[in-house]
Amino acid sequence: MKKLIALACLATTVSMTSGMAMADSIKGRVGVTGKIGFQVPADNEADFNKNKTDVGFIGGGGFIFGIDDHIAAELDVTRTEFGSRKGDFGVTNVSLGGQYRFALAHPQLVPYLGAGLDILVSDYDPSDGARRDVDTTVGAHASAGVDYFIMKQLALTAEAKLVVAPDTSINDRSGIHRGDFDPTSFSNTFGIRYFFN
Repeated sequence: MKKLIALACLATTVSMTSGMAMADSIKGRVGVTGKIGFQVPADNEADFNKNKTDVGFIGGGGFIFGIDDHIAAELDVTRTEFGSRKGDFGVTNVSLGGQYRFALAHPQLVPYLGAGLDILVSDYDPSDGARRDVDTTVGAHASAGVDYFIMKQLALTAEAKLVVAPDTSINDRSGIHRGDFDPTSFSNTFGIRYFFN
């Protein structure tokens, strides 16, 4: 039993040491991210009435590229769906942005701040069965997160993200304006990043 515990401790130490060697810099590294979490959407106006929305689940993934020791470029695509008093909404967010990554004394832990642009493709299915279209819009985001490297190429990640965007129109199939959709939201996600190099 003592040998097994000693071996486990040794394996943990080796794994942590290899993670520490590369965690403080992602310069020139390419990675993929997968994440899930929850999103708090703004309330909306559907069919000219206030429409309270529910918290929804969000999931997606993307790519990250280290430009230098502290700057990284990121492309993410997420999808969220949430209910409301009058029907169900869905938002696909194509997010282009950058991160500033901080170097700490504990090199396995890498906090970061991010910002960028978001293309928001939304849909709406009213509970009365009517057909509605939601215009696509462009917004901006600010994010804060942390990566915790458990191995040289693998990190656990957590992120909080605020997306701000102008209201967009909800129209029926004949093009008549039926209300406004506010794609502004706050999300909190958890996931993993895997670096190929």
